[in-house]
Amino acid sequence: MNFIKQILSLFLSCCLVLAIAPGGFADQADQSTSQPPLQAAQQTPEQLQQLVAPIALYSDALVAQILAAAAYPDQVVEADRWTQQHTNLKGEQLGQEVDKQPWDPSVKALTEFPSVLANMDKNLSWTSSLGDAYVNQQQDVMDAVQVMRQRAKVAGNLNSTSQESVSQQGQTIVIEPTDQQVVYVPEYDPWLVYGTPLVAWPGWYWYPGLYVEGPGIAFGFGFPLGFFGGFGWGWHHWGFDWHQRAIIYNHNTYVAHSRVFVNRNNLRVRAGGGFHGGTGFRGGSPVGSRGFGGASVPQHSFAAPHSPTPGHSGAFSGFNHGGVTRGFSARGQSSFGGFHGGGSHGGGGHR
Repeated sequence: MNFIKQILSLFLSCCLVLAIAPGGFADQADQSTSQPPLQAAQQTPEQLQQLVAPIALYSDALVAQILAAAAYPDQVVEADRWTQQHTNLKGEQLGQEVDKQPWDPSVKALTEFPSVLANMDKNLSWTSSLGDAYVNQQQDVMDAVQVMRQRAKVAGNLNSTSQESVSQQGQTIVIEPTDQQVVYVPEYDPWLVYGTPLVAWPGWYWYPGLYVEGPGIAFGFGFPLGFFGGFGWGWHHWGFDWHQRAIIYNHNTYVAHSRVFVNRNNLRVRAGGGFHGGTGFRGGSPVGSRGFGGASVPQHSFAAPHSPTPGHSGAFSGFNHGGVTRGFSARGQSSFGGFHGGGSHGGGGHR
């Protein structure tokens, strides 16, 4: 008799579970479809100023190339390693071989400045954070560049020289090469040159030919542009529209098509919790594809970007922090190990 009662009790319990289960599943579905869209993790003006400090005093066209290329940190790594492996190529021959590569024009352009390219590879977390900021806060990044130039000028460290021409156009400071056929990359301590010292970017490594101790600016070896003039990605194809706060490439506003970063301002949430890009999705590669240099990306990658420090995006902004970085570094020498080519000291005066 007790056995029969136990069987009957179990049967009734199963019936009760089946009766209430559809309602529970419906509640879960309602919750998933009503999730609010993710909000962009905006960096503050102060954080962006710290982020652009290492490059803000470069010539306009070079800053444009660096910001655009930072949206392609995977290609930056590939291009730097390729450059290291082809040091025998010079001048026109180098330009012809670079032109064959599948890189973005901005990355190709930086092969004219191997020390700059190598520095971006070496400081890969900074590069990826810069690329993330450019994709998500483009105009704020441009404003940060101008703020830092104003600070350097007030500090007495930004003036015209035989290497660079510094001019004021309204509230905008424009920096151009004095000789349009030779570009000098200024050498300075990005944490001292702006007057009041800045906190160094976490994990920042200085690079030979781009760094000098003290609060001033020096110039080393000039990079001639003649060899690359015939290629569509070369120096004279880049610039800024400071009024619109946009990068100009081939007389048009440059648009990045990188698959590394998603413009989180346009990220929407699907029913069921999946993500898909809005009109600002760069590159058209769905989350979870192999759009990032062949690396498989989990679908939750963009949900909660890893931040090594408050306000700083992790390497490649939300991808498995460090894992993808190490994957690309493994193709050559470590991104953070040793120096591998670049600009040289000499010839320039400290100011």
